[in-house]
Amino acid sequence: MMKEDSTSFVESFTIESKNKFVMALKYRTLINTILNDCHDSVAAGHLSEDRTLERVKTCSWWPNWKKYVSEYCQTSDRLQNANRATGKKFGMMIQIQEQKSPWEIVHMNWVTA
Repeated sequence: MMKEDSTSFVESFTIESKNKFVMALKYRTLINTILNDCHDSVAAGHLSEDRTLERVKTCSWWPNWKKYVSEYCQTSDRLQNANRATGKKFGMMIQIQEQKSPWEIVHMNWVTA
């Protein structure tokens, strides 16, 4: 991800595309503010990566913006907490006995409706 440095900047200009104006961001802190508003805010609803890309595309632009948005979404705290494994932890594998003669060990699966 890009560093939080207000001295590093990108050229500032406005892009007109299909009768829409998109703001090109100048400071990295503004980029993080836009990403927070488009992904993490309550109004955004913590969108998926694709929907966040669409939302950012409508209001702003900066070099390598797709890569930055993708990294931001994948490293999001909420996403990391939501994808945490729940339930019992897996135990140790138990070795199955080798059978010495046919039909010595029989396993059955019962299907109940």
